[in-house]
Amino acid sequence: MSDDQHSHHHLETLAIHAGNTADPLTGAVVPPIYQVSTYKQDGVGGLRGGYEYSRSANPTRTALETNLAALEGGRRGLAFASGLAAEDCLLRTLLSPGDHVVIPNDAYGGTFRLFAKVVARWGVEWSVADTSDPAAVRAAITPKTKVIWVETPSNPLLGITDIAAVAGIAHQAGARLVVDNTFASPYLQQPLALGADIVVHSLTKYMGGHSDVVGGALVAADATLGDELAFHQNAMGAVAGPFDSWLVLRGIKTLPVRMDRHSENAGRIAEMLTRHPRVTSVLYPGLPDHPGHETAAKQMKAFGGMISFRVAGGEQAAVEVCNRARLFTLGESLGGVESLIEHPGLMTHASVAGSALEVPADLVRLSVGIEAADDLLADLQQALG
Repeated sequence: MSDDQHSHHHLETLAIHAGNTADPLTGAVVPPIYQVSTYKQDGVGGLRGGYEYSRSANPTRTALETNLAALEGGRRGLAFASGLAAEDCLLRTLLSPGDHVVIPNDAYGGTFRLFAKVVARWGVEWSVADTSDPAAVRAAITPKTKVIWVETPSNPLLGITDIAAVAGIAHQAGARLVVDNTFASPYLQQPLALGADIVVHSLTKYMGGHSDVVGGALVAADATLGDELAFHQNAMGAVAGPFDSWLVLRGIKTLPVRMDRHSENAGRIAEMLTRHPRVTSVLYPGLPDHPGHETAAKQMKAFGGMISFRVAGGEQAAVEVCNRARLFTLGESLGGVESLIEHPGLMTHASVAGSALEVPADLVRLSVGIEAADDLLADLQQALG
C-alpha cells in the first residue's frame, strides 16, 4: 500500500510522516498499538475499515507497511515477523518446483540456508554467480530462471552490484530481480527506482535501528505482485505483530540522521584500518580502491556503516581481535546505534562453510554505530594491538 499523500516529499520527511497519521479519536501524533486479535463487524461481512482479524491486517502494521512502501517508492509494502519470514513468503509466491534462481556468491548465511536446505527440498534449483559481474549473472541464467537475487552491499564481503545493469539482464530473461537492501536502507539506496522488482529488508537492522525488535519486509514495485505477496502473507501467517510494527515505525523516524552518522563513522574507521600494519585488507565500498566504488558512488547516497577487514595471522588472530574489543560489542546482527564486532566464519556465516559462499577465516565484520568516532577508533586500535 502506497501513501500518495506524501509522494512528493523527500525521504527525510517520509520517514516521519508516511503512514503516521494522527489518531482520529484523540489526535495522538503516534499511531496507537492495536494489540488486538479480532474486530467488531458492522453486520455479517461488514468490515469496519477493512479489518477483521489481525493476521490479515492490523492498523499498526498497516501504518508500517504504508511507510515502507513510501520509503522504497513501491506500490505495496508488507511487514513480517523476521527477514527470513519475508524471504520465505517471497520465494513461495514467485517460485514453483522446477524453477531456478541465481543467488549471489556473497550473501547472508540465513538466506543461503533457506535456499540450500529448505527451498531446494521443494524442488527449486539454484546456482551461484558473482553478481558484481553482469556477464557472470547472464551466464548463470537458464530457461528455468525466475528470480535473480542480489545483496548490495553484500554480507559480509561488502560487494557491490550494479542494480540497473542486472535488472536489465533479469528482465530480458523474463526473470524478476530481488534486491536485499538491508545494508544500505532506503535512505542510501533505492533499488526499485533502478529497476528492481522487489526489495527485501531485515527490519531488525537499520530500519529498527536500536537492537530491540526482529522483523522483515517486502516492498513490490508492481501492485499486482504486491497483491499476490499479500495473499501469501495472510495464507502463511508470519506477520509482524503490532508492538514490533510500532517499534520499527519509531526507529524509521530517525533513519536518515542515523545513516548519516553510521556512514561518517565508518568512513573514518575504514581509513584507519587501511593504515594498520595488522590489517591485510579492508572491504568498504567508500574506499577509492574498492572494486565496486564507482558503482556504489553512482547508486548510493553514502557508503553505509558496515566494514569487513582481514587480519594477519589467520582465524585465531581474527578471533582474538573480536575478543579484545570493548566498546565494540561482540555479537551477531547489525544496524543498531551501538557498534558490533563479529567473526563471520564462526558466527553469522557458519551455515555457508564448505559452500561457494564460504567466507575467509581471517575476516572480521564491523557494524559501526553512532558513538563518537574517536572512541571507536581507540577501541579498534587497542583490539588490533
